[in-house]
Amino acid sequence: MSASLEDLLCNASASGNRNEVTRLLQNGADVNGFNQFNRTALQVAKTSDAALILQLLQAGANPDVADPACGLTLLHDTSREGFDDSVQVLLEHGADANRVDVEGNLPLHVAAREGHLKVVQLLIGKTANPHQYNNEGFTALWVALQQGKTDTAQYLQSI
Repeated sequence: MSASLEDLLCNASASGNRNEVTRLLQNGADVNGFNQFNRTALQVAKTSDAALILQLLQAGANPDVADPACGLTLLHDTSREGFDDSVQVLLEHGADANRVDVEGNLPLHVAAREGHLKVVQLLIGKTANPHQYNNEGFTALWVALQQGKTDTAQYLQSI
């Protein structure tokens, strides 16, 4: 059984191979198509590679496709990892800063948990609601305080 174009596209995206992504898109791979694991190329993209993410978005990738099991989007993933360039690209291309995962966490909650202050600032700048509670009843400020992320907590407290 040969791999579909979408499987190949997801593999290229996950490994950060922009040239192969370009080739596959030019050969008809659907940028919003699902691979055998029900994931799109953007969902599996190398999170630290803002240029790759931009390439996929410019090709029409939907920035808000969520993992059906946990509700995480690429914005959640890049926010958790602190890849501010990737977060910026996603936000500039319409990613929803107020989309929650199955636990009610905004990308803001996950960035605050890890203490990624620049990401928190980017998300707040794109209307992420700092007062929104997750399913456990915690705001991003409370999450930052729980994890000892002082700089992030001070910023969230100041807004």
